[in-house]
Amino acid sequence: MKKVVPVIIRHPTQGLEILAFRHPLAGSQLVKGTIEQGEKYDEAAIRELFEEAGLTAEPNPKFIGSFMLKSNHQDWHFYLCETLAELSETWVHHCHDGGGLNFEFFWFPLHQKPREDWHETFQGALSFLKKILII
Repeated sequence: MKKVVPVIIRHPTQGLEILAFRHPLAGSQLVKGTIEQGEKYDEAAIRELFEEAGLTAEPNPKFIGSFMLKSNHQDWHFYLCETLAELSETWVHHCHDGGGLNFEFFWFPLHQKPREDWHETFQGALSFLKKILII
């Protein structure tokens, strides 16, 4: 199964941070979703960012790599997205998928080790992103 992960980063003074959220039922994670049949991967990244975070990404996000999850054989494709919106430190977005849930968004410092509330698949994705984004 192919998944897309739209990535938004920022560079505060203390190091690189990535946009993440707390799912009320599944802990901390990154925005991701399934690529629909016939959909271009970059367009799926833009759609998923809008559906899960309420953010409108600029066209043509940059492909930054793929990560294969060995546990469930999912291919995750990462796209660096940009938005013109001023993003707060934290905010809540009501996502209509899955029956309608409130996702609490925050910035996660990539130099930090994820806590136990991060599912192991997202911990693997963070390790992958750390390798490709921090040189």
